[in-house]
Amino acid sequence: MKQYVIDQLQESDFHRLKEHLDKHLVSTSMEGIYWVDLPVRLYTDMQREHPACQPYYFAINLNLRQIAFEWLIRSRPMLHCPCMGYADPRQRDFIIHYGEALLEELEVRA
Repeated sequence: MKQYVIDQLQESDFHRLKEHLDKHLVSTSMEGIYWVDLPVRLYTDMQREHPACQPYYFAINLNLRQIAFEWLIRSRPMLHCPCMGYADPRQRDFIIHYGEALLEELEVRA
């Protein structure tokens, strides 16, 4: 899996991140997994042409030691479609900036 990983989290960082993500994002039935909707303006041409597959999102995986921002762009309603795949450069940059802004906002010093 391609992803942007911040490791060596302090326990206090983990708890701040978890509290923030629980409050602001959609969590899944799997502990520590959150979904972040990809802005429509960043959809690829193929993603725009697949309204039945929208919205698209990327996942965040948080555990005591690290937070990972996955680069796989998924569809909420569909399990498999050619419009899903690894982030293009604009989407990847968005994911990295999202992660960096989150860490800065919560003063995580990993």
